[in-house]
Amino acid sequence: MPRTLAGTMEVRRPGLLRARRLWYGRRETACCRAEIAAATVYDTGAPEPTPMNVVMYEDELNQIQMVVDKLVRDANARVVCIVDKNGQLIAASGETENLDTTSLASLIAGTIAAMGGMAKLLKENEFPTQFHEGVKANIHIQLVGNRVILAVIFDSRATLGLVRLRVKRASDELNTIFEALAKRVPHGGDGAPFAEITDEDIDNLFND
Repeated sequence: MPRTLAGTMEVRRPGLLRARRLWYGRRETACCRAEIAAATVYDTGAPEPTPMNVVMYEDELNQIQMVVDKLVRDANARVVCIVDKNGQLIAASGETENLDTTSLASLIAGTIAAMGGMAKLLKENEFPTQFHEGVKANIHIQLVGNRVILAVIFDSRATLGLVRLRVKRASDELNTIFEALAKRVPHGGDGAPFAEITDEDIDNLFND
């Protein structure tokens, strides 16, 4: 069995693991710093769920991708992506060819962390839904089961009401997938978290 990382999702797919473990590589240093700062400063004060030590099998990854592909069509969205709370991109669909989805995923996670700080100030546990309106594009962000973040980017071809309706249905499907995954994967790890990441890896990530 491959080793898992506390608070991250490990995908059984060749060529993907190492890149994700190094958290997007050197190119995303600024985004990573911003996300770390947000997660550190904006503590929600609410009980945190147990960090996920999850091996995501190919079957579950395919199911998640199907949900994302369907949501793009049903909501008339430009882009749909699913991100974990560490800013790792799990799945994406739509007009992603000219979009830096890695940076987008990191920034979405940072936004959720920052809103957690606002929730604390207002004596709330969480703000699970966010909507940002722009001139040419809008983004709807939904926290799904306190596990992952579902983001939908859309324009005038879709309405906010339609997006919210389709996101609710997709969220239910995603919850079902992750609940089944939690039952399928044995709990417990076989070593310390991040044991395979050395001090040299971290230095190289932030110094280059």
